[in-house]
Amino acid sequence: MKKCLQIYMVVCLVFILSACGAADESEPFTIGVIPAQTEGSMESAMEKLQTTISEGIGKDVKVEVYPDYNGVVEAMNYNKIDMAYFGPLTYVIAHQKSGAQAIITQVIDGKPYYHSYVITHKDSPWNTLEDLLEARGEIDFAFGDINSTSGSLIPSIELQDRGVYQSEDEHEFKSVRFTGSHDATGLAVQNQQVSAGAIDSAIYNQLVESGKLDGDQLKVIWTSKELFQYPWAVHKDLDTETIKALQDTFLSITDPEILDAFGATGFTTATNEDYESIKQAAIKQGIIEE
Repeated sequence: MKKCLQIYMVVCLVFILSACGAADESEPFTIGVIPAQTEGSMESAMEKLQTTISEGIGKDVKVEVYPDYNGVVEAMNYNKIDMAYFGPLTYVIAHQKSGAQAIITQVIDGKPYYHSYVITHKDSPWNTLEDLLEARGEIDFAFGDINSTSGSLIPSIELQDRGVYQSEDEHEFKSVRFTGSHDATGLAVQNQQVSAGAIDSAIYNQLVESGKLDGDQLKVIWTSKELFQYPWAVHKDLDTETIKALQDTFLSITDPEILDAFGATGFTTATNEDYESIKQAAIKQGIIEE
């Protein structure tokens, strides 16, 4: 009788574990996306992307746009998502925290690079960053999200190297603010709410082409060195078969609405090594440890 009871308990345990495994298999593949632009402008494209990836990997996919950069990093860190669209800085943070691995990035006109721009209104008297900094005591300067590579990290280092900026509270400008997104920075400069601002070059060009920004009202007065484009990274435990299916799916995307949402003309593969320069910049700023 005792032996029968033990067998019964084992059978029940196997059944429960099998049921749990089946439940796990039914869980959707979840992708977290940073708000490179404001959320509303990405909704339709994300629905299309969700369908495309689902068909490519043969599994239900759920794409979630997070309210800020840090939210996506923490979601990956706590195993709430399987894949994420990061900014380069948020990627190196996520890689250090959770082992996230870059597998794909977008290209623009065949190149996987972009820049940080500093822009100002066309009616301003400044045509170079040097001109702007000569009048720094009169300047209201805008960064994007504090965790943005092109909207914060890279221009911050440039301004620090020029001795005019240390932090939001320690600088030589009239004021410094963080707008939270690239399009918000562009509009703030266009509407002359700030004197100048840092913005992603690819998103800037996209906003101008779409008419969301009036390029005739703006001018670029500083351009950074090349930055490797925003990576799509997967959870460190994701299997190689799914990774290959994801890469193949992204490489095949031609839908202009999906591409436009990321300011892209296509996608290409990426690796962790592509973000070494951003990692070193983050170490320099004390954002991550070596």
